[in-house]
Amino acid sequence: MPDRLDRYRQKRDPARTPEPFGAVRPGDGGARLFVVQQHAARRLHWDFRLELHGTLRSWAVPRGPSADPAERRMAIEVEDHPIEYADFEGQIPAGSYGAGSVIVWDRGWWRAVEDPDAGYEVGKLLFELGGYKLRGEWTLVRTRAPKEWLLLKHRDAFADPGGAHPLRPESVLSGRTLEELAAGSVRATAAIERAAGLGAPRRPVGLQGAGLMLAEPTEEPFRADGWLFELKYDGYRLLAQKDGGHAALRYRGGGDATALFPEVARAVAALPVEDALLDGELVILDAAGRPDFQALQARAQLRRAADVAEASVAGPATLFAFDLLSAGGLDLRPLPLAARKAVLGDLAPRLGPLRYADHVEVEGEALFREVTAMGLEGVVAKRADAPYRAGRSPAWRKVRAARTADLAVVGLTAPARGRTGFGALHVAARGEGGLQYAGRVGSGFDEAALATLEARLSSRTRDGPACQGAVPAGRGHRWVEPELVVEVRFKDWTRDGLLRQPVFLRLRDDKRPSEADAAPRRSDRSPPAPGPEAAYGPPEVEISNRAKVYFPRDGLTKGDLVDYYRAIAPAMLPFLRDRPVVLTRFPDGIDGKSFFQKDAPRGRPSWLRTVTVHSEDSHRDLELALLDDAEGLAWVANLGTIPIHVLACRAGDMERPDWLVVDLDPKDAPFAQVVRLARAVKELCDRIGLPCFPKTSGQRGLHVLAPTGGQLTHEQARTLAGLLCRELEARHPDVATTARAVGARGGRVYLDALQNGRGKTIAGPYCVRPRDGAPVSMPLRWSEVTARLDPARFTIRTAMARLARLGEDPLRPL
Repeated sequence: MPDRLDRYRQKRDPARTPEPFGAVRPGDGGARLFVVQQHAARRLHWDFRLELHGTLRSWAVPRGPSADPAERRMAIEVEDHPIEYADFEGQIPAGSYGAGSVIVWDRGWWRAVEDPDAGYEVGKLLFELGGYKLRGEWTLVRTRAPKEWLLLKHRDAFADPGGAHPLRPESVLSGRTLEELAAGSVRATAAIERAAGLGAPRRPVGLQGAGLMLAEPTEEPFRADGWLFELKYDGYRLLAQKDGGHAALRYRGGGDATALFPEVARAVAALPVEDALLDGELVILDAAGRPDFQALQARAQLRRAADVAEASVAGPATLFAFDLLSAGGLDLRPLPLAARKAVLGDLAPRLGPLRYADHVEVEGEALFREVTAMGLEGVVAKRADAPYRAGRSPAWRKVRAARTADLAVVGLTAPARGRTGFGALHVAARGEGGLQYAGRVGSGFDEAALATLEARLSSRTRDGPACQGAVPAGRGHRWVEPELVVEVRFKDWTRDGLLRQPVFLRLRDDKRPSEADAAPRRSDRSPPAPGPEAAYGPPEVEISNRAKVYFPRDGLTKGDLVDYYRAIAPAMLPFLRDRPVVLTRFPDGIDGKSFFQKDAPRGRPSWLRTVTVHSEDSHRDLELALLDDAEGLAWVANLGTIPIHVLACRAGDMERPDWLVVDLDPKDAPFAQVVRLARAVKELCDRIGLPCFPKTSGQRGLHVLAPTGGQLTHEQARTLAGLLCRELEARHPDVATTARAVGARGGRVYLDALQNGRGKTIAGPYCVRPRDGAPVSMPLRWSEVTARLDPARFTIRTAMARLARLGEDPLRPL
């Protein structure tokens, strides 16, 4: 069998060209790579390459890709290239095949919309790109000539009709244009000479000897001459060093991150100087371009080289470089910040896995308003004339959009009311004489966080608290060695130095207790809270117009609805925490007008969390609400929300659902047929070893849910649900159908697998439905799914008594 790289090797001499000579890689991994290289050979062109079956399938595009759907760009198929070629940037010497300059113009992942092998054979490849410049759906179509194709952009959210926004010309690897690469590092050389002229001493600065400069927290944003204002990125602080052709990445605690983030290390090594030391923040950006800390945490836990390589393509990290400590043999730390950033701006790319972190001069308050509106973490203010000095300095000040603190974990309380793991964490801040007790944090945890923290803390117990201050006494407290740090959001500090209304956000594995935030000075603390419970959760929501009738034929009011959601919260919240929800609001009750609300309502309280989700239907980003506690449920109910629809995925991994659902919709079919088919679903799932759990839809149907454990994509979950539905239809054609049109169902039960997929929702367990009787979507035992089952029996008047009688939630194992 011929090697698909034979033609590539025949055209090149490894003794003459620096191009890579890799082998065909076995198989196709998860995430496939694409790269576009701009190439100044005899004629300027762009080389468009897709990873497929171990090589890079390649096309030469003379005029380059265009994001304008009206443009059809000729693409000439050329020989396959080795996967390693995706990193190649440099000069192909004269006399060699393809002699000239090459830059990595764009890079990222690609995903086939249809079978790529079949598409290649028939001459029509449909695919999606996730690059720094090229995004969205594209097509390659073969013309009548066997090697000639057309590259076209689809009309989607990433299209640019009319070409109003030209794509940036520089490399996403080194930040250089083709002309700069050919001319040498002129811009970088001039920047280094300028720094030497300002008095930067010529001496080496290594990773080990460079301490980090740290910002002091401040409460209010400000406007001031002589200050620069940068975004506060939500990630890991990192020092990045280039030494010759090698790069090294170090966490703030000294740990080596080089192997974990090869895409960043590759970009650092491509800087147009022999040596450099950069300070910055490492993040992973979500689809909306915002830092996703949970994705970064997950990435940092990878250990297998294959997993790291795949993640570097599917979810690349970005190092936002905001300071330059040394470059070209010069120690830049004594120079003013403005001078250091000027040199950094001439070295670092503006796009790609390494990026220059820009700033705003003077207008700190205006920037803070924009940052707050966008839901970002905050702003860092820096004196433009300040040198770089290790340690915390008033010349750098951080202002957070929401009040958060990184605190040491010093203990935990016993769980209560059916909760697993623990009840709350005891936390402490840095004080003058050691750690100072700061209160307990009991909300914001999902089941995974409870289990993870319990496991990590169980081996760290000690006899007493490792902190001083207003430490609680009595039973029910376990004290641990202060080795872990957590980030919490809170409303204020009390005069006793305790957190008011704290909510757990995340574990900070990148920080040590010695780096916890400082306890507030007494002058910074607010008056004491009105009651002892105010420090341990959101304030009680004030309910307006409790007597307003929502279910007129049942005499149930808004107050009844709110009371139900508060009471059912311990059972309902495990299915809601960290899971985006969609609200359906009935401000005038079930007989009045209603409307869906995907975006979290305006005027929401500061303690109500949201997550950004990209809507493929509306081609925009949505801010979906996350309901963490009973008062969150009460707040949305007070707005007239009756049903609460929930996504199958969590905010930390929006592409991987936790369950799939088979929706049994009877329409006009007898309910006995629904029961028969639900039992058939269980029989089929039992045969293939897939656990499944039933619940009422809250209307006339049933939902059967099966856990996927985050192991499937949305498309895979929908495919599996569709296979189950078609098999059931084949086995029970007299009562089951997958025909979506009501007229084609013939009085049979509709087996709906289309409730699975990105952005799809189902009625949340225990949520109320807007029908007479105020029915709820009730989890069931399989022993209850019989001919005697009547979903109408489960209402807001009977649900609590049923839960008390059962003693445990039948759906909880899901």
